[in-house]
Amino acid sequence: MALVHKHLIIRAETKNTPTSPQWAHKWLTQLVEKIGMVICQGPITAYVNDEGNRGLTGLVVIETSHIALHCWDESNPGLFQLDVYTCGPLDEQIIFDELKQFDPVKVEYKYLDREKGLTEIQL
Repeated sequence: MALVHKHLIIRAETKNTPTSPQWAHKWLTQLVEKIGMVICQGPITAYVNDEGNRGLTGLVVIETSHIALHCWDESNPGLFQLDVYTCGPLDEQIIFDELKQFDPVKVEYKYLDREKGLTEIQL
């Protein structure tokens, strides 16, 4: 396998922001399968209940790097952030399709090729 160093960073404002660590564990596991990756460790998920920083966080180590999830549910809409970094091939549309279940009202992203710098990829 040729290394490709792709990094997709998503920030979405969502009406249906997740809060359950159990849900996040299952979702991250299924996401790894859907994008054709393999889990090395995790997922590790937790809910932080500190006022002003209340929300869900999760991390899964994949053979080709990592996926990190951070959600804040105190505001309306909530904030859903996802970081997918892989040295393998990535069908980014799968990730964007997964976001639909959170009822996003705004989605921003950066897609980077990190092979020889931080070159932005236009989708």
